[in-house]
Amino acid sequence: MPSKPRARPKPRRCPLTLRARPYRSVLYIPGSRDRALEKAKELPADAIIFDLEDAVAVEEKGNARALLAERLAEGGYGNRAQIVRINGMDTPWGEDDLAAMMEIGPEAVLLPKVASAADVAAVAARLDAHPKTAGTQIWAMMESPVGILNAAEIARAPRMAGFVMGTNDLAKDLGCRTRGAMHTALQHCLLAARAAGIVCVDGVYNAFRDEEGLARECAEGRDFGFDGKTLIHPAQIAIANAAFAPSEAEIELARRQIAAYEEALARGEGVAVVDGQIVENLHVDTARATLAKAGAIAGQEAA
Repeated sequence: MPSKPRARPKPRRCPLTLRARPYRSVLYIPGSRDRALEKAKELPADAIIFDLEDAVAVEEKGNARALLAERLAEGGYGNRAQIVRINGMDTPWGEDDLAAMMEIGPEAVLLPKVASAADVAAVAARLDAHPKTAGTQIWAMMESPVGILNAAEIARAPRMAGFVMGTNDLAKDLGCRTRGAMHTALQHCLLAARAAGIVCVDGVYNAFRDEEGLARECAEGRDFGFDGKTLIHPAQIAIANAAFAPSEAEIELARRQIAAYEEALARGEGVAVVDGQIVENLHVDTARATLAKAGAIAGQEAA
């Protein structure tokens, strides 16, 4: 009696493809520097954080807010992700920052020193009540011990779309001297982000002229699983873009894995072998995510 053919497994939705939009290079631009705001329109960064917080002196807060609102309203930043870091809501400037940005409906606002989901929910409620911010996302700076410990709840807060690791502030609060001392915090936030299906980008590398050091730290962040790296200087963009993009070898392997697996399914088998290694549906999910990311990067660079 002929054996009954195995049922073809139903395709699963791959959560990794939800993060296909590239965030390899996320460049901080001071909101007070008009020349830098103009130059950012031509830089090959995947995302820009328009900074009203640390990069702006106290006496320039009001001017920076007005200038940034004007420039963002004008547009011209293409398909780069546009994120505005406002001052904390517990500072003299946070309320005015949020009110000004709500009038232009930015793609996302980045909240500094987020400690709990309640911090995010309070801003989300403000955005909910304004017609121009119906689609505005919230990102969180993860840069304090209490915030790191509450990462899982913060990742699932309303409108939450991404984590930015604030490694300088975190190192200060921990009193640590090395990046290795922050590995637990970095991985904890990455776990929380992945569980919630949101973006997570690594902290900055301060020695912007040290290309070898930046490349090493980008490689570590990539291997950890971060989507990209925050940057403090345009000279760092090319290194981050290269590090967090799939290589040609990875793209070619992904194609072969998908093809081999589909051939195995056609034969009624659930497992394929490529280069002497087993390929199951979970490997195909990763392969498809690799191709989706490569396609998104190609689209970003062609725009």
